[in-house]
Amino acid sequence: MATTIDTTREDPLVGFHFAVEVQGQVTGYFTEVSGLGSEHEAIEHKVINEKGIEVIMKVPGRLKWENIVLKRGITSDMQIWEWRKKVEDGDVEGARSDGSITMFNQGLDPVARWEFKRAWPLKVTGPSVKSDSNEIGVEELTLAHEYIERVKM
Repeated sequence: MATTIDTTREDPLVGFHFAVEVQGQVTGYFTEVSGLGSEHEAIEHKVINEKGIEVIMKVPGRLKWENIVLKRGITSDMQIWEWRKKVEDGDVEGARSDGSITMFNQGLDPVARWEFKRAWPLKVTGPSVKSDSNEIGVEELTLAHEYIERVKM
């Protein structure tokens, strides 16, 4: 019996082929990215319907952008710490930068991209260290931003 194979389907992307770019602030290799999204707060609106029954309607409230969290193995590179220092010193406006996260397919062709605007380093965390550990030290950078969208490649 012959089987048919769907050759038109598109394979999902593997999660380890990606690049992070924050204009003028951060370069380097990151091992993990999260927070690529947005959400609305849900406002509950209580009404009485035509049958006299109380119904709770949910309507969209304020739009919120998730913080982007970047993780990488710690090295001697001080870029993210210097960027965070601008904010600590009160220069938030000078620290703001646009950036992008791009995912690649198995052939390293760019196929998915998120662009974010006016990001600044909300938080930087150094590695957790233990004398009996054999793990790579990981530093974490959390970015607050004002807009993100997935753009067509």
